[in-house]
Amino acid sequence: MTTSTMIANFTQDWVDILQRWHLEFFFIPTTVITLATLITNPLLLVCIFLSRALRQETRYLLVANTLVADILFLILNLITMICNTMRAQLPWMVCELVTAVTVTTYCCAILTVTLMVADTYAAVRWPLHYHERLPPVRTHRILLGVWVLAAMYPFTLVIMMEVQGRRGADEVTVCLVLISLGFFRFQDPMGISIYFFVAALICATLIFYCYIRLYMVTKTQGIWQSRFSRARVTLLAHGVLLLLYFLPGFVFAIELFLFQRTDITLDVRVWVSTVNMCILMLLPRAFAPYLYGLRYREISDTLMQLLHRQKRLSRVTDS
Repeated sequence: MTTSTMIANFTQDWVDILQRWHLEFFFIPTTVITLATLITNPLLLVCIFLSRALRQETRYLLVANTLVADILFLILNLITMICNTMRAQLPWMVCELVTAVTVTTYCCAILTVTLMVADTYAAVRWPLHYHERLPPVRTHRILLGVWVLAAMYPFTLVIMMEVQGRRGADEVTVCLVLISLGFFRFQDPMGISIYFFVAALICATLIFYCYIRLYMVTKTQGIWQSRFSRARVTLLAHGVLLLLYFLPGFVFAIELFLFQRTDITLDVRVWVSTVNMCILMLLPRAFAPYLYGLRYREISDTLMQLLHRQKRLSRVTDS
């Protein structure tokens, strides 16, 4: 059986299960969460880029990069959900490109939140040399490198599939990252698994190292003594958000592992994939504007100033 026939049969079975369990209703929370986040994230981006002081701070540039990556991910995810719900026939090449960009935005967000932890450690560990070592120009280069690094592997897979002629069906009814990577993994079972495992291991190791070192550096300053100290609350908020960012990736790794398992019914795999794509992957992007954005006093103050300025302009216009 050719790859084209396998993909066509698999996607048709996937559609049948979606209809039988009425999983298209997951489109409702996906739309609500996405639209709410797409309203909040641009506001925070406007606050950061309109303020010269915020644009000069590495931590706010990292926040902005995370928000941009999340916006792109949410838009692609919503478009994919709409096409899948409407049973739109997409060219396989378009589906491959959507998959590559989606993986790029997700990996970029993970890398950026990891750098945010490293940035916090650097600011605490070397406060006198922090701004000298991380000027805005260098931060811009680092962020550009993050995007290139995040895009390198998924777009390499697309190029390899085109060059080696590993193309799927001409058109697909369901376009999902799982299906695209799953069938590539069928032909190259180790490459994708090693990539995700090594990337997750490096990020997790760096995060744990920075947090342990932060605690060791600051434990003598008394900021951890109070149960509800700002340091504890901030650490808890960042820890929860990091967990929410990494959890969908872990679930997706399980999905890839179950993709070719014949002893696991396709119904279970469709349910796990739908919940992960429609709920779990959206939660960190829904909470990020509030935990990483509005918790920073400078961003919240800038946002309030913009809202008050807009209100005054509205009153002047009405009068």
